[in-house]
Amino acid sequence: MSIEETEQEIVEEFEIFTDWMDKYEHIIELGEAVPKIDEKYKDEAHEIKGCQSKVWLHSELKDGKIMYTADSDAIITKGLVAMVIRVLSGHTPDEILGTELTFIDAVGLHEHLSPTRSNGLNAMIKQIKLDALAQRRISSNN
Repeated sequence: MSIEETEQEIVEEFEIFTDWMDKYEHIIELGEAVPKIDEKYKDEAHEIKGCQSKVWLHSELKDGKIMYTADSDAIITKGLVAMVIRVLSGHTPDEILGTELTFIDAVGLHEHLSPTRSNGLNAMIKQIKLDALAQRRISSNN
């Protein structure tokens, strides 16, 4: 599934809900399905800076595509990182670097998240793109 198709799928899921409390519950449910990071990567090197909560992210290049795993100590934040990973995991570094995530605004996340959570979401996306850039460099050197 393409990045755009996955984003559209998420937008359609959120259109079902009219109340933001229901949308937050859905975000929490999505967090329960996040691909879990191995405990050995829950360290400072894998922690995303700029998030109020603790968020860990690990990426691995498999067959030219980046696979992400993550975790957070906060349930909403875990749901946010789960959504971003759902959209970007399984794609090439170039695909990840070349995309502007539209589902975030389409769902209304930036306007309904607290400023600290919104900053944390931006930090997650920035870190994922930095990882994609690093993975692209590694794969081009091999």
